[in-house]
Amino acid sequence: MVIHINDSMQKGYSYELTESIGKNFHPDFKPQLSPKEMLEIGVFNGKYLNDCREEFPIDWFENAKIYSGNNSEGDASLNFFKVRASQTLKEWQRKGWINPQDPRGWFSMVLPILYG
Repeated sequence: MVIHINDSMQKGYSYELTESIGKNFHPDFKPQLSPKEMLEIGVFNGKYLNDCREEFPIDWFENAKIYSGNNSEGDASLNFFKVRASQTLKEWQRKGWINPQDPRGWFSMVLPILYG
C-alpha cells in the first residue's frame, strides 16, 4: 500500500507500507491507546494532525479534541489532564526524534501501521 502525503510539512511525498498492520514491531512496543483514543483525549493539546486528516482514517477524528485557534501550542484545556503535556517540534528535532521522512515523529508514521 502506498501512502501519498501533501500537507503543510510534506509536499508530494509518498511511502510504501511494507509490513502488515500490527506486525513485526519490537515486542516491547505496546501502546496503551490507539491513535483514535489519543486524539479523543486531546493529545498534544489538540494541535496534531490538523492539516493532514486525509492521510488517516476518518473515524480517528469523529470525536477528536482538535484545536482550531492560532496558538502554536494548542489549548491545554483540551488535554485529558488539563495540562500542557507536549514538547515543541523544535525540541523533538533537537533530541533527534525527527527526520525528513518522518517530520511529525513516531505518531504519524507508526500508528497507522498498527491500527490501519
